[in-house]
Amino acid sequence: MRITGGNAARRILKVPRGLDVRPTPDLVKQAVFNSLGALVEGAKVLELFAGSGALSLECLSRGAVSAMCIEKSYKHANFIQQNASSIADANLQTRTQDVFTAVAQLAQNGAQFDLILADPPYGEKNVGRRSESFAQRLLDDKNLPKILAPGGRFVLGHTKRDTLELVAPWREAKMLKHGDTVMRFLEV
Repeated sequence: MRITGGNAARRILKVPRGLDVRPTPDLVKQAVFNSLGALVEGAKVLELFAGSGALSLECLSRGAVSAMCIEKSYKHANFIQQNASSIADANLQTRTQDVFTAVAQLAQNGAQFDLILADPPYGEKNVGRRSESFAQRLLDDKNLPKILAPGGRFVLGHTKRDTLELVAPWREAKMLKHGDTVMRFLEV
């Protein structure tokens, strides 16, 4: 896995072994960042379920001013720090805690981000019932819209077999599909 664009393009990133992390594929990352375009430049970025931190590091490589990664696993957070240290001037902060706890704390502190990225572990197929996946839980979280700056975007990844219910105040600006992956570009 590597950074696909910007000043750190082609830099190889370390990823934890095993099935605990499912990195966003490079082709999907390229499509996402091509769609975001200039929104990344100068942005304050928050990555939820960060895994290796690849999406945040991609943002920093493409001109974001800062990034914060939220990752529950200490092991994975170590990989994020290693990857960040290999990129000059990476203004990246890692918080090792549960995503929903972190989002509540950030909202309470009045934090705001121009770009929020999340490609959480995939949920199960949910035909005939409401999704219980992490992606749906993010959409349902009342604190998440509070930390998205006016004019900002929330990019949410999920599997196409996980049918999500878009709830207020979220509005879909765009959707990308690639294989089993769906990336939704949301705004409030």
